[in-house]
Amino acid sequence: MAGKAEEEFRKLTVELRFLEQTTEALKSRINMVNAVITDLTYAKITLEGLEKEKKNPELFVPIGGSSYIKTKLEDRDKVIVGMGAGVSVEKTWPEAKDIVKKRLEDVEKTMASLQRQFAGVAGKVDEDRNKLEALAAELRKRKASGNV
Repeated sequence: MAGKAEEEFRKLTVELRFLEQTTEALKSRINMVNAVITDLTYAKITLEGLEKEKKNPELFVPIGGSSYIKTKLEDRDKVIVGMGAGVSVEKTWPEAKDIVKKRLEDVEKTMASLQRQFAGVAGKVDEDRNKLEALAAELRKRKASGNV
């Protein structure tokens, strides 16, 4: 009987390690998706804000290192949109807004899915930890009473 409990303890320990690694991987993916959501949200807000600006508004364009270049937006009709794999295409303002909006919706769906997966795995981790603690207590009790 003790052999069966010890085997179950080892099995739960291995499963728990796997589940904890899975939660870490999911956390990492959630962080990456959050970064993409932030980036797309900035793009969306910028496109919407610039659309409302007067003709040839002055802009500060980030060049890195918290540094900016002051410039004027002369052509508001076209926007260069990254399509992935290093490919960018010229789109109209409404097309660019639609592309950014669609991407944001898709990434938000991905985030919701990742959060559901994370919640499921986290629930299983809690369940396995509780089982493991109960099994460890049972094994200690058996060992103390000499029924090993």
